[in-house]
Amino acid sequence: MFSRRAFMFGAGSVAVTTLAGCTTTPAPRVAAAPLPVDTSLYASMYGPQPNELFPLPAVPYEKIEPRFYRQMVANPTGERPGTLVVDTANHFLYLTYENGQAMRYGVGLGRAGFEWAGRGVIQYKRQWPRWTPPDEMVARQPDLQPYSIANGGMEPGLTNPLGARALYIFQNGVDTLYRIHGSPEWWTIGKSVSSGCVRMINQDVVDLYNRVPNGTPIVVTSLAGAELEYAA
Repeated sequence: MFSRRAFMFGAGSVAVTTLAGCTTTPAPRVAAAPLPVDTSLYASMYGPQPNELFPLPAVPYEKIEPRFYRQMVANPTGERPGTLVVDTANHFLYLTYENGQAMRYGVGLGRAGFEWAGRGVIQYKRQWPRWTPPDEMVARQPDLQPYSIANGGMEPGLTNPLGARALYIFQNGVDTLYRIHGSPEWWTIGKSVSSGCVRMINQDVVDLYNRVPNGTPIVVTSLAGAELEYAA
C-alpha cells in the first residue's frame, strides 16, 4: 500500500480511459467531512521545480481554494481504474485508482460556446510543447497569426499557453483539437476562461503526465450532485 504522501508525489504509470465535455453550469457541492490541509505537503507540491527545461516558479497555493489542490479522494466517477475523468460541473480532473480511490486535480475549463464533450483517449503527450492555435482561432484573433500552423506555432517556454506539458485528446482516431495542458495562470483554476481546453497548474500537469501513458481513456462529464470530498 502506498502512503497518501507517496501517491501525491509519485509518478506511477497507470492506464487512463475516457473523455467528457467542458460545461460551465455551476452545480451544488455536497461536501463530505473536510480533509485537513497539510501546509508543508502543499508547499513542497507547489514549490519551484528548478530541474525543468524551463524552471518552474513556485505557485502561491495559499491563494487557491484548497479543494482544488492535488489530493487523493474517494472516487465519485463510477469509472474503472486507469481512467481520466473531467468533471465539468465542479472543475475537477480525476485519475481513478483501485480500491475506490482517485487522484483529483483542480482545472480550468472552456468558456460557454467553446466546450467539448465526449469520450476519447490521450493519443500522445508532450513535454514543453509548441502551441499552434487552430486556424479558426487565428481568424477570430488575427494577432495570433505569428503563431499559426503555417508559421510553425509558438516556441515552448513559461509564457507558452500549453505550459509545461500537454496531453492530446483524440476521438475515434481524429484529433479533437482539445488538450489537457499546463498554464502559468494558476488563478484561472476553478474557472471557465479558456477556449475549450482543460488547463492545470504546471506542477499538477507535470505530475499527471508522469502517471498516465499514451492511450489512456478520458471522459468529460458533469458530476453535479455527487458527494465530493473537500480539503478544509
